[in-house]
Order: sequence, then structure tokens, then C-alpha cells
Amino acid sequence: MFSKIWELYLKYKEVILYLVFGGLTTLVNIVTYAVFAYVFNTDTVTSTAGAWLVSVIFAYITNKIFVFESRTDTFALLFKECASFFGCRLATGIMDIAVMYVSVDLLHFNDIIMKIVSNVLVVVLNYIFSKLFIFKKEEA
Repeated sequence: MFSKIWELYLKYKEVILYLVFGGLTTLVNIVTYAVFAYVFNTDTVTSTAGAWLVSVIFAYITNKIFVFESRTDTFALLFKECASFFGCRLATGIMDIAVMYVSVDLLHFNDIIMKIVSNVLVVVLNYIFSKLFIFKKEEA
């Protein structure tokens, strides 16, 4: 029984770890947003941007080390990978800010609920970007 579970884990390890760390990144994003919005009393866009920055740093470290097990031999490769990661995350970060601005500031929906909804979209898009562009395995 355990060997079957282990086999399934190994087969889907990357997706499982991405979901775990994506969930943690989402939690970091929502908590950071709430701290900016409710402790520091910043507006929706500023709170979302601050949460984006903190969660992207967390996501880069965890994705590089645990999910995609990316190894970079030189500073140039590390810089390229990091720039690609932040560039792709910037695209979904802008989408997150737009969703929050429209849904919270203009339509007056609950900000925490909309933050969760927006993060679901962001996690899916970020996995696609990470898998296809940032941490893609080189063909041997």
C-alpha cells in the first residue's frame, strides 16, 4: 500500500509540491495583504502590490529549491532565471491588482474573498509560466 502511494507521489511530485507551496504562497499573499490593508491602512492597490512583492520572493525561493529543483551554476544563469520568474510574476501581479481594483474599489465586493478568488487564477497561470518558461528542463 505504501509503495503505491510513494509511486504516485513520485509520479506527481512536482505538481503536489507546487500545490503545497502555491498554497503557502497564497497564504503569504493574503496575510501580507491583510497586514497592509488593516494594520497599515493602505489602499487596495498598494496593499496588493506589497503582498505581491513579499509572496513573489517567497515563491521564487520555494519553487527554485523544492518544486522545480533548479540548479544554476553561474550568476548569469541565476540572474536570467530570477528575471524570468519576476517578469512572469509581474504579469500575473498586474492581473491581481486589476482584479482587486475593479472588484473591491469599483464594485465594492469583499476584499478578502476577492483576494482568494484572484489568487486561484494567479496560481494556475504562475504554474504554467514556471513549467513552460522559467524552470523548464533542458532536453538532454
